[in-house]
Amino acid sequence: MHSSIISVVIPAYNEQHTIGQTISDTILTMDSLKMPYEIIVVDDGSTDNTGQIASKYKATVLSNEKNQGKGYALRKGFQYAQGDIIVTIDSDGAHEPKEIPDLIQPLFNGADVVAGSRYLGGRMGTTTRLHRIGNTLFNFTIMILTGKQITDSQSGFRAFKREILQKIALQSLGYDIEAEMTVKSLRNGFVFQEQPIYCARRKCDNSKLRTFHDGIRIFKAIFKANFSPIIHDSS
Repeated sequence: MHSSIISVVIPAYNEQHTIGQTISDTILTMDSLKMPYEIIVVDDGSTDNTGQIASKYKATVLSNEKNQGKGYALRKGFQYAQGDIIVTIDSDGAHEPKEIPDLIQPLFNGADVVAGSRYLGGRMGTTTRLHRIGNTLFNFTIMILTGKQITDSQSGFRAFKREILQKIALQSLGYDIEAEMTVKSLRNGFVFQEQPIYCARRKCDNSKLRTFHDGIRIFKAIFKANFSPIIHDSS
């Protein structure tokens, strides 16, 4: 599996100030791994220069004519991705692409899904108090429903084996995509592992997440994913 192709999918909406650095740092990290890779940026209807900036780098840029939501953008990227391993990373500069190897490594040692966690390794101060409370409620709800304990169900920094994404039929359009991926991975019995990650405070605080509106959608996605049929095979 060490000859695997790695696809890095980056959803982006009006991130002209950070998208270039995110792609540049991702290229630097992936080149250092000396493994075949591709970078896919999904420009989700940006009204700034996000798409133009992304197209200057060694990356494939997929463009939505209008803003469709993070879930829609990720699913579009997944459909296009050629990799055996798929990594998702946010484009707002909150995540450190240099940590991608730490997310990928467990996939070679039995894990199916590796989610970066802002709350492992003593890093709880890197997000707002309101978001921490929300995340705690989501995590608790998931634990009650699935019996599995996790620390950061909303992390956008993840790595998957390709076949896992093919087996869980994703439907979310917005920020509820992470909750759906988490619950469906846990319910299908896949090996789900968390890895400590760093998250930049300032950029996390500028999140486009609408706390209450998206919070309700995330709760709905958790319950919907929990009670939907378990997908065994998409073929």
